Amino acid sequence: MRIANLSGRLVLVSGDRALDVEVASSGRFAANPQAIYERWAEFVNWAKTQDASAGSVFDASALGPAVPRPPQVFAIGLNYASHAGESGLSVPENPMVFTKFVSSFTGADVEVELSGDTVDWEVELVAVIGEGGRDIAESDAWQHVAGLTVGQDISDRTVQFWGDPAQFSIGKSLKGFAPIGPAVVSLDEVDAVADRSDLAIGCTLTRADGSTEVLQNGRTRDMIFPIPTLIAKLSELVELLPGDVIFTGTPDGVGLGRDPRVYLQPGQSVTSEIEALGSIRQRFVPRRLPA
Repeated sequence: MRIANLSGRLVLVSGDRALDVEVASSGRFAANPQAIYERWAEFVNWAKTQDASAGSVFDASALGPAVPRPPQVFAIGLNYASHAGESGLSVPENPMVFTKFVSSFTGADVEVELSGDTVDWEVELVAVIGEGGRDIAESDAWQHVAGLTVGQDISDRTVQFWGDPAQFSIGKSLKGFAPIGPAVVSLDEVDAVADRSDLAIGCTLTRADGSTEVLQNGRTRDMIFPIPTLIAKLSELVELLPGDVIFTGTPDGVGLGRDPRVYLQPGQSVTSEIEALGSIRQRFVPRRLPA
């Protein structure tokens, strides 16, 4: 099952077709893509009886953020040893947690304004919580996951390092800095084609002249704290809520870790892809100043 946000409406997706959930369920489930997580188990049982390929052809550019307004956003820093190394930092003993404010969430194929000349990329696997709770055992953690999706943790490094200590959350929460999509993919669909704990993850830069460069190329098996561990550790401290998202960290290859450092420029685009989940793309444009 793949669920998405098509022009603000909840849909089931199969290939290039989308089935409107509110219409197909005769109003049993609302059109709001975020509201479905409060009734996740009930929705899953209903969705199993539906044929999304019977839906209408849709334009991918109309896909909004797959999870548009999560109640809580957890982002994990330095969750790959290779990324910690390129950042010149020690491998953390516990998850390094910050947030991305939900006003930064955007869709799967969008323009993003560059806030300055030090904007960086970080492709990430994102876990979506279906069943919340506290003190979730690591062995039970996958049962609390509604699905997985692709995210980009875009970062303005100047804002991030305004002071000491760094201000991760605000530097990663500018307009459009949290693309997420194209769909939330259920674990059974992931398992049918791949190992949910070992997915290929990467992103590719396309320059204004059409040339391309692979920026990141990793495997999610290399996470220091895999998804079940993150859910267990987070739920020891806070209550996880239906519809929460967890940005699980990025592998090496970011611009900050290069010598010399490299950042995004107007006219470039980044395509981020994760095995079994699909891809998202951001086209970067200059900041538009108020008139």
